[in-house]
Amino acid sequence: MKVAIAGAGAVGRSIARELLHNKHEVMLLERRVDNIDEASVPGATWINGDACELDNLEQAQLHTYDVMVAATGDDKANLVVSLLAKTEFAVDRVVARVNDPRNEWLFDEGWGVDVAVSTPRILASLVEEAVSVGDLVRLMTFRQGQANLVEITLPQDTSFAGKPVRKLVLPRDAALVAILRGGRVIVPQADDPVEGGDELVFIAPAEVEEALREAILSL
Repeated sequence: MKVAIAGAGAVGRSIARELLHNKHEVMLLERRVDNIDEASVPGATWINGDACELDNLEQAQLHTYDVMVAATGDDKANLVVSLLAKTEFAVDRVVARVNDPRNEWLFDEGWGVDVAVSTPRILASLVEEAVSVGDLVRLMTFRQGQANLVEITLPQDTSFAGKPVRKLVLPRDAALVAILRGGRVIVPQADDPVEGGDELVFIAPAEVEEALREAILSL
C-alpha cells in the first residue's frame, strides 16, 4: 500500500518504520523543519509542509495514496487532515490519532475518519483485559462503532471446557476470530476445543455485546 502520515513526531516515525518493515510505501508530511530527520526513517519520502493546507496535499499527490494516517499531537489538525483526505482526495482509508479521549466523539465519518485510535483508551482496555476474567472488554472500535473488537477471558472452571467451538451459540453478527491460550494464537476451527482460561476475541457490533457476554458467561 501507499500510506501517507501527517506528523513526523515519535508516533508518526514509529508507524512509518513499522509500515516500511512490512514493505509498504510511506510518505511523511511534517510542518516543523526541526522534526524532519530522514535518517530516522530510511526509505520514507519526507515532505516539509502543513498537512492541513490543501496545496501541500495536492503537491504530495495524496489522491494516489491508499491510506492517510493523521498522527499529529493536535486533535484539531488530525480532524482537518482526515476531512481533507476523505473529501478532497478520496483516500480509501483514513486512520486518525486521538490525543485527548474527551475529543473521541468527534472522530467519526462526519470528519472523514474510518478508524480512530485513542492511545489512552487502548492502554486502559489492555489493563482491563489483563486483569478481567468473565467480563467483556472492548479493545478497539472499527468503522465508527459499527463493529468492535472485544475480548472475554473464560473462567478456569467454565463448564464449556473441552467442548468444540462449533457448540458456541453466539448472537447474530458476532464472530469468534481468535483464541489466545498461553503464548499461542489459535485461529478457531469448528472442532477446536475451548479451555478454561482461554481469551476469546470476537468481532461484534455494539448492540449485541451484552448478549455476547451473557452467552459466554452462561457456558
